[in-house]
Amino acid sequence: MSPRGVAIPDLRERLFAAAERVVARDGAAGLTSRAVTAEADCAKGVLHTHFAGLDEFVAELVLDRFARGARRAEGLGALVGRGTVAGNLQEVADALLDSLPPAVARLAMTRAVAAMHTQEGIRSGAPAFDAIQGSVTAYLEAEQLAGRVAAGTDVGTIALALVGTVHHLLMTRVPAGDEDGDRPRGGSGASTARLVSVLLGAEPGTGA
Repeated sequence: MSPRGVAIPDLRERLFAAAERVVARDGAAGLTSRAVTAEADCAKGVLHTHFAGLDEFVAELVLDRFARGARRAEGLGALVGRGTVAGNLQEVADALLDSLPPAVARLAMTRAVAAMHTQEGIRSGAPAFDAIQGSVTAYLEAEQLAGRVAAGTDVGTIALALVGTVHHLLMTRVPAGDEDGDRPRGGSGASTARLVSVLLGAEPGTGA
């Protein structure tokens, strides 16, 4: 265990990664501050030293993963003219779906205080799905100028449809082994692959 009073490098990410492991192993009910710090091999009080409570911690975890997704979407700009348009979009969609375990996403929705903190963070400018949509739109506009997306294609609507679908799947997937309901289960990449094909495949010259 890390000694008391010694700074822990990358503490936030260490705690976030530990929380994801706890949820993956024990389910949402197993996520407690003590379980997280034990998994992270930290002193018991570390989480409450840096976060107001478990709800704020869950919200910050979700916001951190949204920001990671936004950074991944920004990387689309470096892919203009490379690979295929559909393939590049699919890689980003898959990365977004992998950015947050289904059980953690459900926690952020079902814990009212965590949901409130998450929304407050987004309203305050934390990068989330609006930023991701903007990056996808900018990428498609650049590919349109390069001739790989047909002139006249409504790239803004394509970006909205893709990001909206990813958001829906990310926030409604049922974790593996959860028998509750008929919502989409993990491994939803096939759904986004079909969507990308529909959005781009109907347009000539997409490079898909």
